[in-house]
Parts: sequence; structure tokens; C-alpha cells
Amino acid sequence: MTFQELQPKVTAITLNNSLSRDEKLLSVCQLLKDNVDYYNWVGFYFANQDTKTLHLGPYVGAETDHTVIPFGKGICGQVAVSNENFVVPDVAAQDNYIACSFTVKSEVVVPLFVNGENIGQIDIDSHVLDPFTEADEKFLEFVNQEIAKLY
Repeated sequence: MTFQELQPKVTAITLNNSLSRDEKLLSVCQLLKDNVDYYNWVGFYFANQDTKTLHLGPYVGAETDHTVIPFGKGICGQVAVSNENFVVPDVAAQDNYIACSFTVKSEVVVPLFVNGENIGQIDIDSHVLDPFTEADEKFLEFVNQEIAKLY
């Protein structure tokens, strides 16, 4: 399924009033993982500005020990500080990377803004080297714009 075909499905999930916010987030994660071959782990982290930490939200994929990440640490922590997308074509080449699994080869993290504030991010891990393109970034920015409407 193309990103263009996925967009209305993402919107439909966010508009489904029978689901809680966490159920909507989980459903979006499942939709992406099921329909994009190289999206092997899809999840959300949310920022606690007081403690300068990210906290794992709904996700789909292998279990992770990384439930709390300090700002600045790893790819997700860096995005919490930079407020910019971060595409990692090869995690083995990254100095500030928190290894999740030996199967993870690449990652993309896109910040989630609500009223101009970075409240979290969507994080995608892939078992494929260098699969992410500008089209992935644009699609994930769209996903986050839809998710932001839930807050």
C-alpha cells in the first residue's frame, strides 16, 4: 500500500470516536507496520519536559527495554533536543545510538508537535539498511499532524 493510500486510513483511525487515544496510537502503529514492508518496529515516545525524558507510548514490534530515554541520548533523545527529523541509514555508523536489537539496521524519528511544542515523536526501526526516503519523512510528518489533533 502506498503512503497516499495509507493517509486516509490514518485519518480514519484518528477520527474513530469509539477508540481511546492510546488505542488510536496503537492502531496507527499496527497499520504502518502491517503495510510498509520495512517498518519493523513502530512506536511513539512522549516527552516529560520536567524530567527531560522520553517515555514509551503505544508501539508494535519487538519488546524494548528502552521505556525511558533521557533527552540527548540515542536517536530519539537527540530529536527531543533538535526538534528535527533524524534519518539513520545505518545504525552501526552512529555514535550516539541506543541498540535495541541486532536485527535493527536503520531508523527514522520524526518529532510530534502540538501548538509548536515538541511533545514526542514517532520512531520507526527497520531490519533493512537505508530504506527511508524523503517520502517516508513526509508521510510520517502527515501521520504526526493527524496524531497532534488528538491532543
